[in-house]
Amino acid sequence: MKINRRTFVGAAAVSGALLSAPAVLGQTRPRVVVIGGGAGGATAARYLARDSEGALEVTLVEASPVYTSCFFSNLYLGGVRSFESLQHGYGRIGDGVRVVHDMATGVDPVARVVTLAGGASLPYERLVLSPGIDFREGSVPGWSLAAAGIMPHAYKAGPQTQLLKAMVEAMPQGGVFAMVAPPNPYRCPPGPYERVSMIANLLRQSNPTAKILIFDPKEKYSKQALFEEGWGLHYDGMIDWIGPEFGGGDVAVRPDTMEVVVEGAAQKVDVCNVIPAQTAGRIAALAGVTDDSGWAPVHPGDMRSRADENIFVLGDSAAQGDMPKSGFSANSQAKVAAMAIRGALTGSRVFPARYANTCWSLIAPDDGVKVGASYEPTPEKIASVHSFISATGEDAALRKATFEESLGWYAGITADMFG
Repeated sequence: MKINRRTFVGAAAVSGALLSAPAVLGQTRPRVVVIGGGAGGATAARYLARDSEGALEVTLVEASPVYTSCFFSNLYLGGVRSFESLQHGYGRIGDGVRVVHDMATGVDPVARVVTLAGGASLPYERLVLSPGIDFREGSVPGWSLAAAGIMPHAYKAGPQTQLLKAMVEAMPQGGVFAMVAPPNPYRCPPGPYERVSMIANLLRQSNPTAKILIFDPKEKYSKQALFEEGWGLHYDGMIDWIGPEFGGGDVAVRPDTMEVVVEGAAQKVDVCNVIPAQTAGRIAALAGVTDDSGWAPVHPGDMRSRADENIFVLGDSAAQGDMPKSGFSANSQAKVAAMAIRGALTGSRVFPARYANTCWSLIAPDDGVKVGASYEPTPEKIASVHSFISATGEDAALRKATFEESLGWYAGITADMFG
C-alpha cells in the first residue's frame, strides 16, 4: 500500500480507537515520565495521554524546544529540502501531555524519581526512555566531541548538520570529502550512504570534479547494491568506498591538519565527516538499564527493560533484536509500549505486539529506494517475519514513486509525533 499522510495518520487513529479504554478512577492518576522527544518519546507521550482519556499523568522531558529530525536531514545536505522543514515544535502535542524542556540528569529506580538539570524531581510509576544515541569516545583515534567543530559528525541533527553543509559548499574545486563510517550497530543503517549520495548531488552541481572517499570498517552495508548502482548512474566515478580489505577498518584522523590516516598513511582532505561508534543515550546507562554492549536490552513483547520492569526503552537505545535503529522503528515501538503501560496502569485491554519498519533513501533527485520488514516478538527477540527491498534496475517512474512515498511518510510520522 502506498503510504501518504492520510493513510498513515488514519491508520494510527484507527489503532488508537481500538486500543482506547475507560480510565480507572482514583484519588491520584498514575504518573508516566517520558525522556526524549523524538520519534519514540513524542509518540509514546501522545498515545499515552490520548488513549488513556485522562487516566494517566504524562510528562515529556525534552531539553530542546524544537525537534530537528535526523531522518530526512540528508536531503537538506543534498539541497533537496530546507532546514526549516526538518524542525518541529511541541505546541500541538496534546492537552494531556505536560512538556518540560530540561535535561534529565539521573534516575533513581528504587524511589522511581527522575532528576532534572534545573533541580526539579519527577516521580513516576512507569518511565519511558527514548534518548537516542551517544558516541563512543575513542572509537575513531584522533577524534573526540571536542573536534566536532572541525570534523563534524552531523549524526544528531541540528547545528552539526548545518555546519557540515557549509563545509561542503566551501570546498575548493576538485577537493576531497571524506567520511569515516561507523561500525555496527548504529542509527539508521543506510544513513551514511544516503548522506554520501546527497553530498554527491550537491557537489555535482557546484563542484563536479570533487572526490568523495568513504572509509568503512564494515564488510558490507545496507542497500549496498542499490547505492553502488546509483552512484555509477548519477555520479560518474565521484565516490570511492574503501572497505576493511583496503584499510577502511584501520583509520585515524588528525583534525588540526585535516588528514585521514589509513593504515599509517596520511591522506589530506578538505572536509571530513566522522561518524563514530555509538551507544545508548547516556540517561539509559544512568538508569541502570544498559549492559556491556552499551545498549539497553528489552522484552520483545512490550519494550520493557530486562533490568527494570518499571522502565521501557524505545528506539535507537534499545537492544531488541532484528529491528534497525530508525525513526519508523521507534514510532512503531512507542505504540506497543504505550499500550502495555496503559494496560498495566488502567486495566485496559492489551493486544499482541506487532512492529514494522521502512527505511527510504534518496540516491539522486526522484531516485528513491527502500527496505523494510514486519516483525513479531519471540521469547528471545523482536524477529523479522517478512521483508522487502527495492530491486536494482527499477525504472525511473517507480523510483520517483518511491521517493514520493517517503514524502508522505515524513508528513505522516511528524503529524503522529507532534499533532
